[in-house]
Amino acid sequence: MRWVVILAAFIVMMVISIYQYSWFLFAFTIEKQFSWSPAAIGLTFTVFAYAATFVQPFSGFVADSYGPRKMALAASFLAGTGFVLCSLVSSPPALYLYYGLGGLGVGILYGISTTCAVKWFPDRRGFAAGLVVFGFGAGTAIFNFFIQALLESRGLSTTFLWIGISMLIVLVPLSLLLNYPAGEWAPPAKTEQDSKPVINYKPAEMLQTYQWFLIYFSFMVTVSIVLMFGAQMKMLAREFAIPEGYFNWVLVLFPLANGLSRVFAGAVSDKLGREKTMVLFYSVLGLSIFAFVLAAHIPLLFVLLVFTASLLGGAPFALYPATIGDYYGPRYSTTNYGITYTAKAWAGLISGWLSGYLVMQFGSYRLVLVIVAVCSLVAAVLSNRRLLKAPTRKG
Repeated sequence: MRWVVILAAFIVMMVISIYQYSWFLFAFTIEKQFSWSPAAIGLTFTVFAYAATFVQPFSGFVADSYGPRKMALAASFLAGTGFVLCSLVSSPPALYLYYGLGGLGVGILYGISTTCAVKWFPDRRGFAAGLVVFGFGAGTAIFNFFIQALLESRGLSTTFLWIGISMLIVLVPLSLLLNYPAGEWAPPAKTEQDSKPVINYKPAEMLQTYQWFLIYFSFMVTVSIVLMFGAQMKMLAREFAIPEGYFNWVLVLFPLANGLSRVFAGAVSDKLGREKTMVLFYSVLGLSIFAFVLAAHIPLLFVLLVFTASLLGGAPFALYPATIGDYYGPRYSTTNYGITYTAKAWAGLISGWLSGYLVMQFGSYRLVLVIVAVCSLVAAVLSNRRLLKAPTRKG
């Protein structure tokens, strides 16, 4: 049963990933068609990130309390309808509203799908969470070529409409398969360690631990890197004068590496430990972005460095749901991770509106890339086991 749920969650994640990791294709077409400013276009991605993240504490509470199925069904309609309505836009406010509406559906489905992995696989939490969010990271490796071809041949409105209808057809039936195990379900214990009682922290208790604030900051700054690629990739390629042939490789390698990083990081963290994995991944991620700033004008290095950064930058999406489950227990994990996931909203602000604003001011993406690279190295330091470790209840 649990593998059926995980498969459904995986496919759901693949479909809704279009909102985030195909956005740069829509953004580029919007710029050409409407001639809106980079900041105005970037704000769309920020609105989406805010909608998809800040809905999760609420939707997580409802799903934890009453079950995920009805929430997932409603979210499927929101995600599909958001794209359908985007086909009608002719002004930035309308685009913000409709893309944000779809973002609500994306956020609800993301939180429920991820928590299905955390709840159904307490024995392999990192791997299971990584496998599900692999769909969100890698899904657009399949879709991006088709989306680009549709945008070029059919235009922006038709592409939005067709994708929205397709989302409704796929997501609605799959949402009915998403559910949580009854009670504090667990597979048969293999060791004495596996059979130890789990301590469940309520959201208010979680927020009283300093570890959560370290997690929140590190989550925010590290995911801003892959979000920036998702929001600004085509504009980055234009700044560094990357030929179309090399950019076509990025269309596949970026989402594929981003997805693989989640499975890889989740599996590694199950063996090596979450904290050690974070230190390793975030250190190399920061260094790879510095290398990108210096050498991305070389087309081959542009592709390789995007691949490297994506292979590392998707890791937080697998590491943190597993860490929240490890540290604070599975009972309130949808709500607890939903609260933690709001860090992505601030990452969306960095990768969307702030990036566009800084480009308008300085004419380049280099400054914001240096900022996120430094922050990634800081996150590596904060993730050290001497600072980041499972909390202990007082008394």
